[in-house]
Amino acid sequence: MKEFYFTSESVVEGHPDKICDKIADSILDYALSKDKNSKMAVEASIKDNFILIFGEANTNCDIDYEAIAKKVLKDVGYNENYDVLVKVNEQSSEINLAVTRVDGEIAAGDQGIMFGFACDETDELMPAPIYYAHQLALKLREIHKKYVKLGPDGKTQVTVKYIDDKVDSIDSIIISTQHSSDLNIETIKEIILEEVIYPTIPKSLITHNTKYLINPSGSFILGGSFGDSGTTGRKIVCDTYGGYSRVGGGCFSSKDPSKVDRSAAYYCRYVAKSIVANNLAKKCEIGVSYAIGHTNPISIFVDTFGTSNLSDEELNNIISKNFNFSVTNIINELNLLKPIYAETSCYGHFGRKKFTWEKVKNLKCNIY
Repeated sequence: MKEFYFTSESVVEGHPDKICDKIADSILDYALSKDKNSKMAVEASIKDNFILIFGEANTNCDIDYEAIAKKVLKDVGYNENYDVLVKVNEQSSEINLAVTRVDGEIAAGDQGIMFGFACDETDELMPAPIYYAHQLALKLREIHKKYVKLGPDGKTQVTVKYIDDKVDSIDSIIISTQHSSDLNIETIKEIILEEVIYPTIPKSLITHNTKYLINPSGSFILGGSFGDSGTTGRKIVCDTYGGYSRVGGGCFSSKDPSKVDRSAAYYCRYVAKSIVANNLAKKCEIGVSYAIGHTNPISIFVDTFGTSNLSDEELNNIISKNFNFSVTNIINELNLLKPIYAETSCYGHFGRKKFTWEKVKNLKCNIY
């Protein structure tokens, strides 16, 4: 038997990096709600009570960046007084001209590589370690809202034991949660076990060897931007497949869908998930590359890790007959000009049915 262990982590929206992702995507959502043709790449950094908002924007609407940032922080659970510095310029005219084609087609806003992945380990066709890490993070966020003595910051981590490439059990779970100074560790452990772990993780995956590490550092009172700094785009492994699959060259948050770092990664997930859901493979990874100013990818790559009965050539033929990787089609087919992005910024961009790239396409598999 081949036995191995794989670990993935997730973070809650009160983590400083995720605060910045949510600020960036909330700004994008506001711009798209007023002007669907907005071209945005506005990011954020945070430390203590200072927020820097910076980047490029080309939009017909006026944006109160400070108000959006402060609302995000309040919604997350931070009520301090924040100082906000905004440094946002118009998008480079050279980039804008390269993206906006005279023939009406949208071209890639930058060069880059993107990947999408799916596997049959969970109902959502996500790798088990990142799927359960996200589920624990979502449940942890619920508990943060229920218990005022638990702060908004926190992390989860799940190690899965595999035997012969199949999920066998969960080896260990790590959860760290911010808390008030008058909440003792034993109470924290009881809350996390009873209200986060046990309701979330299937009993079939828990064994007498499963280890629980709850607040392993001991005290976690100082959290958020006062315990660490944060910046948009620093959690791309959490955002994607937990390290189980390849990661592309750019983050997602802050970027409008003309930025293929985001939109093409979503489309690759859509393609990979459809391949697995149509029982053409148990695992599938799709990789693409683009050049700025070009409407179609420079390359398309498929790998099913030996889990398909079809050849790579046959799979490529099926993909070419069923999917269109042009930037314009990606945006239209996945309906990406709507203000949907703040919702993606935390708990993973993949594996949640509410997003259009998580739907499954019934494939025409006649390859001749």
